[in-house]
Amino acid sequence: MGQKINPLGFRLGTTQSHHSVWFAQPKNYCKGLQEDKKIRDCIKNYVKKNMRIASGIEGIARIEIEKRIDLIEIIIYMGFPKLLIKDGSRRIEELQKNLKKELNCMKLNITIKRIANPYGNPNILAEFIAGQLKNRVPFRKAMKKAIELSKQAATKGIKVQIAGRIDGKEIARVEWIREGRVPLQTIGAKIDYCCYTVRTIYGVLGIKIWIFIDEE
Repeated sequence: MGQKINPLGFRLGTTQSHHSVWFAQPKNYCKGLQEDKKIRDCIKNYVKKNMRIASGIEGIARIEIEKRIDLIEIIIYMGFPKLLIKDGSRRIEELQKNLKKELNCMKLNITIKRIANPYGNPNILAEFIAGQLKNRVPFRKAMKKAIELSKQAATKGIKVQIAGRIDGKEIARVEWIREGRVPLQTIGAKIDYCCYTVRTIYGVLGIKIWIFIDEE
C-alpha cells in the first residue's frame, strides 16, 4: 500500500521553504509553536469576522512568521488584499493591537503582500469550494469550477479531492478529479498543497488540493 506524505514537508530544502523562521532552545520549542498557531488563528478569525465577501473567500494564501530577539515580523500573502487595505491602515492597526494583546509582546510588524494569481493557490481554491458546498452546489460542479479557475493561473496540473458524507449520503466516501500532471514523487517538482475542513449540515467534509506549478 502506498505511504502518504505531506508534499510540502517532503520538499523542504529543495523547492519549498519554511513558513516560520525562528530559533528556540528545545525546552521552549513547544511554546514558540503554540505562539505561531495563536498568531495564525487570530489573523484568520479577524479576517473571517470583518472581511467576508459574497463568494465566501477570505483570500489568505499563507502567513509567514519571522521572529527576532525584539521583533515579530508577520507577512500575510493575500489574493484579495483590498479586503484588508480598503479602510487605509486602520484595519491593519486594529489587527496589530489584537495580536499584541493576545501575545503580550511589545514590537510586532505586519506586512500585506498580494499574490499574482489568487486562483493558482490551493488555500483560496479550497475556500471557494467550501463556500460552494455550503450553498448546496453539487460537489462535481464545484470541483470542475475550481479546476477552470486554476487554468486561468497557468498551472501545469491540479488534483482536487473531497472526502466525507458528500451530498448527505449515509456512507462517507472519497471523490477526486485530476487535470494535467501532478508528479507527487518528483522532489524537483514544485507542488503546492492544502488540506481544508468545511462544516456542512450533514457533517464535516475534508478538501485536499494539489497544484503542480513548475519543475526545476
